[in-house]
Amino acid sequence: MMVDKILGNLKISALNKMQEATLGAAEKGNDVLLLAPTGSGKTLAFLLPLFLKLNTSKKGVQALILVPSRELSLQIEQVFRQMGTGFKVNCCYGGHPVKTERNNFEEPPALLIGTPGRIAYHLRHENFDESGIATLVLDEFDKALEFGFQEDMSYIIGKLLSLNQRFLTSATAMEEIPEFTGVKNPIEINYLKDQKSAPDLKLMKVYAQAEDKLNTLFDLICKVGDKTTLIFCNHRETVDRISDLLIDKDLAHDIFHGGMEQDERERALLKFRNGSIKILITTDLASRGLDIPEVECIIHYQLPYTADAFVHRNGRTARMNAKGTAYLMLTDEEKYPFLSEDLETEELDGDYELPSDSQWQTLYIAAGKKDKVNKIDIVGLLLKKGGLQKEDVGLIEVKDQSSYVAVKRSMVGRVLSALAQERIKNKKVKIEVAL
Repeated sequence: MMVDKILGNLKISALNKMQEATLGAAEKGNDVLLLAPTGSGKTLAFLLPLFLKLNTSKKGVQALILVPSRELSLQIEQVFRQMGTGFKVNCCYGGHPVKTERNNFEEPPALLIGTPGRIAYHLRHENFDESGIATLVLDEFDKALEFGFQEDMSYIIGKLLSLNQRFLTSATAMEEIPEFTGVKNPIEINYLKDQKSAPDLKLMKVYAQAEDKLNTLFDLICKVGDKTTLIFCNHRETVDRISDLLIDKDLAHDIFHGGMEQDERERALLKFRNGSIKILITTDLASRGLDIPEVECIIHYQLPYTADAFVHRNGRTARMNAKGTAYLMLTDEEKYPFLSEDLETEELDGDYELPSDSQWQTLYIAAGKKDKVNKIDIVGLLLKKGGLQKEDVGLIEVKDQSSYVAVKRSMVGRVLSALAQERIKNKKVKIEVAL
């Protein structure tokens, strides 16, 4: 019955076959190796059996999830909170204040999620008691190895002496599981070759001379129009260069790469998620494990070096039952072994208009969970005091010390004026357009 309630909280009618198989395997008590493509629902697949093992009578951390990126840790935390289990959950990751994380351990969570480097730091400084951790999840394990987290993961796993079940997830097949994971005789659930999850993805070549590549990209963006679009590059500098072009053209967009501050990265994803921006320019950092919506178009401004990276980039579109298009910007001389020779060519011979701005705009509210503010408080403020209708309010996300809400762009001036002197939880807070 509890599972039905959780699915209701997540607005899911039923588990998919992969999630059911994982739940069944976990109930046998074995370690579980879960191989499934991006967008197939792996997060819920391991969170559900993990939750069923949590004990309300126990104090301290009972389960640990290690992830390769900050964004993925926050995404998993959000899903667990939406499940409405009643158990405390916390995230630890680089770029997040160590002091805040230490304070959270004064009343330790049942579920701890974090990046290997930060979790290893807390273990070395004895900031939490690891002796009660019985369940370990190594999520996106192949990506964690690629990012060089093996030493930290090995150290962490070596400290967990009470483990009785391990989950290892990956979006690519593995020749062998490294010994340091401690995974033994796992039940393998492999949905990588599941034909039902094969994407309905159309690949289109865009011919671009090297010296005119930026202008060709701009023409392509204008032809794509209002569709949600991810533009992939191999280097941060290229991301910034494209962004400079779009700024000059007054085209709304955002960027996402590892050289940005953590709050900048989170804000960019948030605005892309809630539809305030429709174009996100990024490195491969955004190719996997991020909570971003179904993307209609992928543009490979620079193609990746490996077939795996190409597959993961394209996995951001045509997920589940949707369709998508990936545009490959190539010169005639460029050849990639993972590409078909007979790709259809997208012609750019028209006079295309600049895409219009999104109908949504994001407002920043300087209050969050630490101020006891929740989504209901924000909806109430916007509808009762701000004069908005329900359809004028989009996605709301409440962080520790701030909140963000998508509002119809045409209503932003009016609502900011109406709320200039209003309070939330009897506290006057700053409300402004999120930059």
